Amino acid sequence: MKLSIKILFYSCIATVFTSCFKPNIEPDILADGKSTIIKDLAGDVNAYVGAGVGGGNPKETRDFYTFLFRFSDQNQTWLKNHTDSVTNFAKTDWDLAFTGQYNGTLFINDGTMENNPAYGNPSRHRVVLIKKPYDQVDSAPEDIEFENSKINAFGIIMDAESSGWYDYNIQRHLVQAMPDRTYVIRLSNGKYVKLQMISVYQGIHNFTPITDLYWPAPYFTFRYFIQEDGTKNLKTSNL
Repeated sequence: MKLSIKILFYSCIATVFTSCFKPNIEPDILADGKSTIIKDLAGDVNAYVGAGVGGGNPKETRDFYTFLFRFSDQNQTWLKNHTDSVTNFAKTDWDLAFTGQYNGTLFINDGTMENNPAYGNPSRHRVVLIKKPYDQVDSAPEDIEFENSKINAFGIIMDAESSGWYDYNIQRHLVQAMPDRTYVIRLSNGKYVKLQMISVYQGIHNFTPITDLYWPAPYFTFRYFIQEDGTKNLKTSNL
């Protein structure tokens, strides 16, 4: 076999094998070209509500440390003691506080509501729950709905009227985020944000149920869109 023919032959074989073994990369179902997508944001992965070992690694049996999250730059601030809490809850430069077991109860930075960790500070975030999928929420509610909202925090879904974002299976002790719950937040500066919580488990970037009690958690996946022009337009879908 002549050299030129050999080169052509092996080039063809290489092309075939490259095609055969090319990784099957699934499209990102969360991407819409407008929203900020947060994947596997680590919560307090060293805490554990039971005794001994959780998630396959040694953990500490204690309360979960709270962390604060800021939409504008994805800043995450940890509160590990009383001084941290007093100092940071009084500030207006955070948007969400991830609190409670597995950091699953979220407070907005609203200084007007009692029992909110921000109570007394100047921040005036307000939130409204819209029971629709994220892609179907195209505009923020009227301001009167924000003024009348009684939502102080959202976490576990307790009943049909609950403002929570996840269901908890008490038999299997597993969390399942609900896909038809979108939170619209009016920030203190008048801008509107829509938010969808998607998962609390590492590597799960959709609403696929988990069956493994020891799957690594809490690792948060969520997405949000900030309307920077101050209008109520929250359309992110390209359809």
